[in-house]
Amino acid sequence: MKDYKIIDCHAHLFPDKIAEKASQHLVEYYHLELDSHGRFEELKQSAKKCHVDTLVLLSSATTTAQVESINTFVSETVRENPGCIGLGTMHYAYHDIKKEMRRIKELGLKGLKLHADFQNFKIDDEKMFPIYEAAIELNMPILFHLGDKNTDHSSPKRLANVLDRYPNLIAIGAHLGGVFMWEDSKKYLVGRNLYFDTSSVFDYISEEEALSIMRAHGIDKILFGTDFPIRLHESEITHILNLDLTEEEREKIFHQNAEKLFNLI
Repeated sequence: MKDYKIIDCHAHLFPDKIAEKASQHLVEYYHLELDSHGRFEELKQSAKKCHVDTLVLLSSATTTAQVESINTFVSETVRENPGCIGLGTMHYAYHDIKKEMRRIKELGLKGLKLHADFQNFKIDDEKMFPIYEAAIELNMPILFHLGDKNTDHSSPKRLANVLDRYPNLIAIGAHLGGVFMWEDSKKYLVGRNLYFDTSSVFDYISEEEALSIMRAHGIDKILFGTDFPIRLHESEITHILNLDLTEEEREKIFHQNAEKLFNLI
């Protein structure tokens, strides 16, 4: 097998003391089995085993009180672990969004991760607009969790509404545009000016359907991701290798698209 350079664009980071509790929440919410207990050491071991070059670490603040501490924690983890980059977090009720967004940039973080269902907002709610406007001003990508069985807070249609209003927003739609909601992803997001990642896809749809979405959207806009702690690297890499892709297309998905997006080259 060719030795690909690989960037995992979707890996959750938890402090070790709450990693198992946070992982268990995912088990209960999504009714799935995880490949790990959510500890950072497990993520690093998986990356080493599969020769993954870079981990994009992310975490979401569910309260305003968590915003600064999470951003500091992610940035410190990145600084202490070569081969890692990080995304910051923000909450719609935070008292000074622009100031903290500037600090996120100063900390060297590469963008934001938002999870509408866990952070209790609708993606296209106007209370989110100050975050999107600050991200555009600071040229910061936003990775959006998309898709849910229980609410439509993170629906593809809601992100499409935001892209209509903010066409210059640099957006990443996780899970090929919407876990459990791929028909809506095809209807509202496929082919639009945003990236998709491949995390939490292959447990639910076939490799053939996933490839169909990728090709319709454009291989230049697809990023590899595991959604750790849900999956480790070996299975997710294997799925990409199983797809009927050219070597050039695999290189784009595994690392080149992410390098361009996050200015890593």
